[in-house]
Amino acid sequence: MGLILRPYTLEDEEVARHAHEELAADGFEFLWGYDATRPWLDYLQVIDDYATGRHLPEGRVATVLLAAEVVREIVGRISIRFALNDFLLASGGHIGYAVRPNFRRRGCASEILRQGVVLLNARGVDPVLVTCDDSNLASAAVIERRGGRLESLHVEDGARIRRYGISRDA
Repeated sequence: MGLILRPYTLEDEEVARHAHEELAADGFEFLWGYDATRPWLDYLQVIDDYATGRHLPEGRVATVLLAAEVVREIVGRISIRFALNDFLLASGGHIGYAVRPNFRRRGCASEILRQGVVLLNARGVDPVLVTCDDSNLASAAVIERRGGRLESLHVEDGARIRRYGISRDA
């Protein structure tokens, strides 16, 4: 497939903004913390600050946001948290990923998740906690195909969240 995970660049602005709008239609925030009224360069600084743990809002943890690219086209994204706070432990997990609508059902989500688990394992995180809405059967299937074992269901603000663990040896 040739999918790579990489940092966002100045050249990604147009396609990343478009992807953000596409996923907003599904009620999903592709670029977390994104403010369309601010320059893209400012957003890249926010991403860098989160990755390095600088200037984090209260209660947030360092998070790496990477573009998922196939043949120089952004097909999705992943956010990776190397540490968990109470919210992430209950509902968010170590990984959040998304695939743009036109690239779904092509194995992108599975490869994004696989590479994210490898990055976390390389930093000593094992098992990796991955969550999804109980109603998101496609995401649940991706997680289970990657070796995710359902640990529990968590209810957050009326939503049921599936909590999976993916072990290094899965």
